[in-house]
Amino acid sequence: MASPLTTVVHLLRHGEVHNPSGVLYGRLPGYRLSETGGRMAELVADHLAAHDVTRVVSSPLERAVATAQPIADRHGLGIHVDPRVVEAGNSFEGQRVSSPKDLLREPGRWAMLANPFRPGWGEAYDRIAARMQAAVEDARVEAAGHEAVIVSHQLPIWTLRCHLEGRRLWHDPRKRECRLASLTSLYYVGDDLDQIVYSEPAESLYGGSSGGVGA
Repeated sequence: MASPLTTVVHLLRHGEVHNPSGVLYGRLPGYRLSETGGRMAELVADHLAAHDVTRVVSSPLERAVATAQPIADRHGLGIHVDPRVVEAGNSFEGQRVSSPKDLLREPGRWAMLANPFRPGWGEAYDRIAARMQAAVEDARVEAAGHEAVIVSHQLPIWTLRCHLEGRRLWHDPRKRECRLASLTSLYYVGDDLDQIVYSEPAESLYGGSSGGVGA
């Protein structure tokens, strides 16, 4: 019998965003990659240039599509936009937030922060994990025996990883292992997930930053 196919689905967080005002941008339009973010996208494309990438998928948000474009160009592929890998919904969009502590300074926000299992400020974690897993499964089937890249956002990628690894979905945002332009690579043997490998192709450009707000 033939050996089962090995397929890799890379979950790529987009590069740095131009956000001088420190706005939690979430799904808001108009937030593009910064100059550094563009260089990050190129570094990841260089890193994946010799890989057998046959499918490139992106969140519909501008920063994600711009991160996906150099990879698609290197491999002569189009970009498949998938709304299922978009940033998580967030009631704090448009507000200036420099750290999680800022959210606690207004008593009117406390009710939204009371339940970490079903966050009142946006999508429930289990819903994020479900839509991300469905998108990954489709990409895995489309790229069977090859590699796919899905450009998404920090919270959706980390939530799916926690789900796949059997961890609790609620967590401290400061402890996410999902820096800008990082790859969370899912290795499948046949239909089964074999391992998850995390890497940071753009590490040389971090300058001590793990990312902006709105991720």
